[in-house]
Order: sequence, then structure tokens, then C-alpha cells
Amino acid sequence: MSEEPTGFGDRARAVPWARWALLAALTVALTVVLQALGVPSPALFAGLAVATVLALIGIGPTRVARPATSAAQAVIGVVIGVLARPDTLTAVAADWLPVLLVSLGTLAVSMGAGLLLGVQRGVSPLTGMLALTAGGASGLVAVTRELGGDERIVSVIQYLRVGMVTAAMPAVATAVFGAGHVGVGSGTGGATAPWYLGAALVAVCALVGVPLANRLHVPAGALLGPMVIALVLSLSGLTFDASPPGLLVDLAYAVIGWQAGLRFTRPALRTVIRVLPLATVLILVIVAACAGLGLVLSAATGASLLDGYLATTPGGIYAVLATAISSGGDVTFVVAVQVLRVILMLLVAPFLARLVGRRWGGST
Repeated sequence: MSEEPTGFGDRARAVPWARWALLAALTVALTVVLQALGVPSPALFAGLAVATVLALIGIGPTRVARPATSAAQAVIGVVIGVLARPDTLTAVAADWLPVLLVSLGTLAVSMGAGLLLGVQRGVSPLTGMLALTAGGASGLVAVTRELGGDERIVSVIQYLRVGMVTAAMPAVATAVFGAGHVGVGSGTGGATAPWYLGAALVAVCALVGVPLANRLHVPAGALLGPMVIALVLSLSGLTFDASPPGLLVDLAYAVIGWQAGLRFTRPALRTVIRVLPLATVLILVIVAACAGLGLVLSAATGASLLDGYLATTPGGIYAVLATAISSGGDVTFVVAVQVLRVILMLLVAPFLARLVGRRWGGST
């Protein structure tokens, strides 16, 4: 006679819904803690951490269904797309060429560092490139598996980059560029539309963007299709100040974190740990190179050295916004360059990743 499960761990192993209930409950609890600590994208971090632990001890769900990951990608695509507003283009219109060239320089530096990471045993050039591309961490993690990379490595290194940049930014801005605190004002006009308009916006962008991207054979179409539709609507002023509801965004982030975390095994964890020292050095190189590009941008556009640094910082857009506001910088210019960088990275990276994957292979 077989014994019935006694503890929750045994029940989770035996009952699929119990595994999902445990995963969801622990993710919500950790998200609340991380949010209180000011961690960026707390739901994604929480989903990744909880799913990894449950996978390693054998009581996590087997995998996240593909429709769920596609839906999460669509939500994140809309989140990124609506960041671009008409005043974004206005802020950089006169200096579009240096802004574009500096953004392309950031892309080249970060992807070049990623290819160097690909020499590490257990990491393909494709995975290394996606892991260190400086722009849209959540979007890149979301589409890594579809592009043929290892999202476990990409997720850890992408958010290591975001964490390092976010932690170092206030100190660098103060010590190197002389930033001072001048009081906090309102840097951006947040979404004022009711939540149901935001939900409708996500639905429209997904229902139009995903089939269109699939028809055109666009890589990572579940993210890029809705992102482009949201981008067009936002720049046209047709979003009516709507943005995806916060709860829906947190759920999308959690699903992306689960997708990566549930695939962790002990060998995969050892590979990630082995890669971290080289990845840390390369992140520091990227940060230094981007600071240099910030000096170039400052000289080319007449922006202050501080604004040039903040505009080209490779990650942590909300921390950049907070620093720019508190130091009295040109918030509109800084955010405009940052948003354009993120969108450019996400538009270009999947196509370059496909080329790299064909030349050197996908995940190892």
C-alpha cells in the first residue's frame, strides 16, 4: 500500500497544483520584501530565486507553458514601448546623430564583451552576448530561450549588471561628476488612465503585434511585435496616458523569472557560479566604456558631464531617473537617451543574436 503525502513538500511533489501554489505564494512574499528594499524588477528577481530553489530541491513545477511565456513577453514589450513619448523624440531631435552613434557604441561595447564571455566553458557566444547586452534586461531574459541562448545564465548576469550599475551610480555621480542633492520634484508624468485602459492597451498591442511579427518572421515576435505597436501608439499620442496595470506587469515579470528558474539544475548552477568572476570584470569594463561614451555625448550635444554619464549608464533606468531628479540634471534629456537606447537594443539584439547563433551555435 502506498503512503499518502504527509508534509507540504511531499504534497507538492505529488499534486501539480500544490507545486504552483507554493511557487506563487513564495514569489509574492519575496516580491514584497524585495520591493521594500528597493530592488529593481522585484517580481522577476523573486520569481527567479524561488523557482531556482524549488527546482533544485525537486518540488517546483516542471516548466512554464509556452502561451504563458508569450503573454508575459507581450506585456513586457508594451511596458517598454510606452516609455517612448512624443517629448522623448523632442528632447533629442536636435542631437539625434550623436545620440544614435553613442547608443550604437554602447551596443557594440556590450555585445563585444558578451562574445568574450562566450569563451568561458559552458557559455556559448550567443548566450554571452545576450547576457551582457546593455538594454532591456527583462526583455532580453524573456526572449533568450526562443533565440537559442541559456536564459539561466542570461538572467543572472543581466541582473548582476543592473544591480552593480544601480548600486554604483549615486556614488560615481557624486564623487566623479559632482552631483549634489537639490530636492526631488516630479520627473515624469506617470500614467493617469484607469487600469482597464491599460489592460485594453496590452490586449490590442498583443492581438495586433504578435500575429504581425509572426507573419513577418521577426525573431522574438511575442515581445517585439507588441513593443512596436505600443511604440507607434505612444509616439502618436493614442495611448491616452494608459500603461499596463502594475499587477499584470508584476505577474509577467514573475512568469519570466519562473521560466528561467525552473530550468536550473545543479550543473547549471555550477556553470553560473563559475562564470560570475569574468562576467563581473566585463560588466565593469562596459560601465567604464559607457562612461567614456557619456563624455563624448556631453561634448557633442553640450549636455553637462553628469547628464552625459547618466544618459549612457548601461542599466537601471529608474535609478538613473531618480539620480537625475535629485541632482537637478536635465531629466528629459537623460530619460530620452536611456529609453531610445533600450528600444534600439531590443530591436537590434534579436537579429544579431540570430546571426551569432547561426555562426557559432546556441546554448551549450
